[in-house]
Amino acid sequence: MAEGVRVEPDLNFIKFLKKAGGDSMKKCFQCATCSVVCPLSSDNKPFPRKEMIWAQWGLKDKLVADPDIMLCHQCGDCTAYCPRGAKPGDVLGAIRAYAYTHYGFPSGLAKLASNGRNLPILILLPVIIIGLLWLISGGAHIPDAETMRTVGFGHFFGHWEFPWLAKNVAFIDAIFLPAVAFSVFAAYKGVKSMWDAMVEQVAPESDFRPSARQFLVDYLYPSVVEILTHKRFNECGANKDRVKGHLPLLLSFIALFAVTNYGFIRKDIIGIFNPAMHGPIPLYDPFKILANVAAVALLVGMAIIWANRSRLEEEQGAGRTFYDWFLIGEIVTVGVTGFGAEIVRLLGIPSLAYFLYFIHLVSVFMLFFYMPYTKFAHMVYRTFAMAFERFRDSNFVNPAVTDDE
Repeated sequence: MAEGVRVEPDLNFIKFLKKAGGDSMKKCFQCATCSVVCPLSSDNKPFPRKEMIWAQWGLKDKLVADPDIMLCHQCGDCTAYCPRGAKPGDVLGAIRAYAYTHYGFPSGLAKLASNGRNLPILILLPVIIIGLLWLISGGAHIPDAETMRTVGFGHFFGHWEFPWLAKNVAFIDAIFLPAVAFSVFAAYKGVKSMWDAMVEQVAPESDFRPSARQFLVDYLYPSVVEILTHKRFNECGANKDRVKGHLPLLLSFIALFAVTNYGFIRKDIIGIFNPAMHGPIPLYDPFKILANVAAVALLVGMAIIWANRSRLEEEQGAGRTFYDWFLIGEIVTVGVTGFGAEIVRLLGIPSLAYFLYFIHLVSVFMLFFYMPYTKFAHMVYRTFAMAFERFRDSNFVNPAVTDDE
């Protein structure tokens, strides 16, 4: 007689899923409707049916190493058609939230950023860092309206006569370059751990490892193109309008990234030879126009996402979770304070402009520093999961069956 399989559920994992929006998973009775209606589920690797039963059994290790949880775009079709109201999309979202904490580096910071009760600490950390640097920089004063119009926020952290690098730029670099470098390194550590776990689960006997060029050309690049075109979002049914919010948000981030790099080149490099470049970027500058258009696109995209999320909670009973609303709140704060600070500066109200600028710096710091542990992390994890999907389906891992066999 075959020996039975012993299932040892991780009860803490199940408790986490329930708190993160997956409390409906016990309603699932494996009818497979979710896998049938999901436009992203393939015939040979259907989801989310298997993920639902693994979640019920508390099989944490199998789920966090399952690329399909990252491939889910939470279209809502599975939830809309589930006859039991099990909300598979919410369950997979909760599993992703756990995965970001599970793979997070360092683990202590990942756990801190995963719980809404820690929100005051998450806000206080950048407030203290930026506030202390503002106090010791010599710029801790409110300028008059004329100075504000002339230099903008260029003296927020004070001013010195050193011609090659403005004091304000030096302090901004000192705050954000280490924060972004840390975030990128932490994301790399998390994604590498996820990739290794997925390989161990999908192809434990395979010794094949793609070369760097093969990985970039065959797996990663096509995945990035697919994300930029929102191909899978466009296949959604119940929540197909989500693309109207996500696409302008994605494009706005790309545009603002380009503007940030332009500002870095203008102020940090060209500014060495031409100190006049340290001042505010003129409103007629093409990159300044791009920045303002991107800011509007960001706010429009977030308004649509906010409305869609609220509708899901009201009409479909989706759980209201810290995981979802923390990121929404972060991005909205970044957009409102950034755009608001510029408008108030042009209106000549220095005290309010400085206040909004300070909140803007804090929110930008939070957005990127906590990126590897929040829903923002899906930008990285989903991209590499889609690359892994191509790797998984390649002949190196899944050799084609020949006619002779």
